[in-house]
Order: sequence, then structure tokens, then C-alpha cells
Amino acid sequence: MTRSGGRKRALLSVYDKTGIVDLARELTALGYTLLSTGGTAAALKKAGVPAVEIAHYTGQPEILEGRVKTLHPKVHGGILADLSKESHRSDLTRAGIEPIGLVIANLYPFREVAARPGARLDEVIEMIDIGGPAMVRAAAKNHRHVGVVVDPSDYEAVLRELRDGGVLRDETRFQLAVKAFAHTASYDAAIKDELGARLLATTERSAAAPPVIGARPGFPPRLVLEGRLLQELRYGENPHQGGALYGGTEDAAGSVAAARQLQGKELSFNNIIDLDAAWRAVNEFPSPAAIIVKHNNPCGAGLGATLREAFIKARQCDPISAFGGIAAFNRPLDAPAAVEAASIFLECLIAPGYEGAARDALAEKKGLRVMEAGSGREMFQGLDVRRVTGGYLVQDWDVATTDMAKARVVTKRAPSAEELQALDFAWRVARHVKSNAIVLAAADHTIGIGAGQMSRVDSVRLAVMKAQEPTRGAVMASDAFFPFRDGLDEAARAGITAVAQPGGSVKDSEVIAAADEHGMAMVLTGTRHFRH
Repeated sequence: MTRSGGRKRALLSVYDKTGIVDLARELTALGYTLLSTGGTAAALKKAGVPAVEIAHYTGQPEILEGRVKTLHPKVHGGILADLSKESHRSDLTRAGIEPIGLVIANLYPFREVAARPGARLDEVIEMIDIGGPAMVRAAAKNHRHVGVVVDPSDYEAVLRELRDGGVLRDETRFQLAVKAFAHTASYDAAIKDELGARLLATTERSAAAPPVIGARPGFPPRLVLEGRLLQELRYGENPHQGGALYGGTEDAAGSVAAARQLQGKELSFNNIIDLDAAWRAVNEFPSPAAIIVKHNNPCGAGLGATLREAFIKARQCDPISAFGGIAAFNRPLDAPAAVEAASIFLECLIAPGYEGAARDALAEKKGLRVMEAGSGREMFQGLDVRRVTGGYLVQDWDVATTDMAKARVVTKRAPSAEELQALDFAWRVARHVKSNAIVLAAADHTIGIGAGQMSRVDSVRLAVMKAQEPTRGAVMASDAFFPFRDGLDEAARAGITAVAQPGGSVKDSEVIAAADEHGMAMVLTGTRHFRH
């Protein structure tokens, strides 16, 4: 619908003033009368752009230190009037209200203030915008008659359409309305997340505090998921599926979602999944480490005095599977490691950063996707959420750690210092292998990996079969308990000398007896690391 009165009156109320002066000048030139709130009005006045302050328009000055500015019938009546209805037009006439055809608004920086170290609750509360979301939602609801713009990046497109046709097209107003509702939904989700986190922290500090209503502390009664589109992908896991990458609302620095692509072909859906698996795994280790992942499973892991040494050790575990894999490093990549990595075909490479000479060495591999992830942050924030048909599965991230030196020795023989070091390495890798997971390892590299088998004994057999070097003297880590002794018997035939597993089977005593029978050392960690 078109009503010239509504189309020629615009309300401007923005916290982010990027581009607002230029927009206001253009609107004025197009014949719009501008209404504006205090801060925005001051910016326009300073720039010489005429605008009527809301307080003058409504006859009601701001009150409550600015908490109430635009919550007035002359504002919301002008925005919400359905101009196709005679009754609405009559109401406006009787009340002396002019239609408002364009609302330019964005909200207080709640997330930015909440993210400041030491931000007080009262500071955060003051950043909960009331009038802004009310105007945005009102304009979006009445999008048949009102254009609403919440993103400065849309200013130029809106102006172009107004210049060309005098009004915004119905399709444009609808698109802007959807974006506006997403804007307010994201804002409300941020408030819910921040206040919920503070409530949880308060509850954890006070044993006497009542539980969160409707759920145990940590899991909200209502789950709100919100993300922003980072990029559309060529397709999903397979060419007949669409795919896209969204970023979460938390600080994503140091994550795969926020990693910067420095070179190479476009990322695929599967690339991103494998990059995430590799990046999580390689950050298990405090010393220089390299991980190679294929189809979401490590096919080799290594430690070294240098990254090159670590990569060579990771590759030698399963060089055939390493072909076309994803390599991850936990230190900025230097030239020797880059040259070594570039010596085989890899789909992707990820590291915290790259030395200049390393970039030069990798540049010769035009198709290699090189990702710079940064570092220095807690990677696992919020909750681990997975989609199932009809709902969501939500859990805490698996960040439990095990001090292998304190693991419970259950066999007659305790592991040697060298075996404990190897068990620690194998256990760290095992938590990143799809269950049923078996990892055979020395102290600084994997020897064989059995992943994703339906029976644990088959995972042991697979790990032994995949080994490229003698397994005698290696150790074994299992992500979950052994249900029978057959897994130990297979390991003994391969010469495995020590085992780390969670324990907890009804047949633990038989499994431990088998270890004693074979002269193995065994420790129970008490922590399972299924990865489905």
C-alpha cells in the first residue's frame, strides 16, 4: 500500500551511527521529514541536517534518565497504523498523529558491554534496550506500510530504491522486516544467555540458592539457538545437499568457524567438519604437535622438538590414509614444517599462524586450503548441540582431563615411567577417535588406530592391522571399557605392554586377569570418551 504521508516521514534512532548522517542528508533531499531521538538528533544537528527531536514531536520530554523516550502513542501510533483501514486513519486524525513510513534503528551494544572484563550487572542491565526493540518490532509488524532498517550496510540499497521509485517495494519491506525480527531475536537471545550465565554462576556459588526453575543448573528450560551466516558452501556432505556455515554468538576467536582462509580452493562442508576435528585434537598437546585427520578421524598424531618432526611422525602412522587428509599444527607453522606438509597431497592445513617463509612454501600448492585459526582462547564455550529429527541433543563439551600418573593401577605390574608417558599420549588421541576407539602408540606418535568399529575387539585388530611399524612394546588406549577379555588377548598377541581404559565393565575382573596373565600393566582412568 502507498500513502505519501507515511512515506515521507522517517524516524531515526540508532546507537551505531555508522553512515547515519549521509543517510539523513539523502532522505532530506528526497523530501522526508526526520524525527530523531536525543543522541542521534545531536549528531544530525552537529552535521547541519534538520531533524525534529522526538521530545518536541510528542510534547513529552525524555524521563527516567532516558529509559523512556519513544514509548508514546504519537510514535507507535504513527508506526503501527494500518493505512488501508479507514478506522486507523480516523484514529490518527483524531489524535493528531502523523504516519511514519520509515524507521531506521539499531540497539544498545548489549553484547559488547557484557563481554567487557568485570562488567557489573547494573551496567549490563542498562544496556537492555526497551524503546529500540519496540519500534523495530512495531515497524516490522506493519511492514506493509513501513520500511524498517536495522543494518547500516542496507542504507545504500534502501536509498537507491527510494531514488528510483520513490517508495520501497513490498518485497523489500518484507525482507527488511524479516531481518529486523532476526535482529531483535538475536538481541533477546544475548540477554537471555548473559543473565542466564550470571544466574548459574550465582547458583553455583551459593549452595542454599534454589535451582533454576524447570531445569538443572546449566541447561535452560528453553533452548534458543542463534547464529549468523558466515558463508554458503557449494553443497553439504554430498552434492545433492545444500550447505552453509554459521557462526555462533560467542567470542569465536581461535576457532575453526572464525579461522581465516589464506589461500586455496573454496571450503567444503566436509572440509570444515574435518578441520574442526583436527583442530580440537591437536590442541590436546602442550608440546609441538601435528595431527592428520581423514573422514573425521585421526589417522596419525605426532609430537616433536619441531613441527616438522611432529608431522613426519604423524604421517608415518598411516601414510596411505594421510593422502588427501587434513593436517593441523598447534604452533605457528615454520618453513621446514610447511615444506614437509606440502610434500604430500593435503586438502587443508590449519595452524595458529604462519611464518612468511612458510606461506611462500605453501603458495606453490594452489589448491591447498590454508587456514589461520589464531590462538589464546577457551575453545569450548556454551553447550555442545546436535540436531536430531524433531529436536536437539544438548550436552556439556567433553573437556574432562586425566592425570595418567594418578590413574588407578589395577594389575600386578604398574606401568613404567615410559609407558605412562605413552599412555598419556594415546589417551589424548583416543578421545578424538570415533567409537569404538583403540589407539596404539609410543610416547610421541601413534602406531595404529582402530576407529568406528561395532565391536571393540575388531577395533583392536584394525589398529594392529593398520600399524606400519612393529607393535611390540607399544601401549594401547581404549575410549571405553573392554566388555570381554578378547580385546586384551588380541593386544597381547601384538606385543602391547600397557593399557589405559576407563573401566566399569561387569567383566572388569576377567579383563584385569587377562592383563595379568599376559604381563601387561593396566590403569583405569574412570572417564569414558565416546565420540559418536
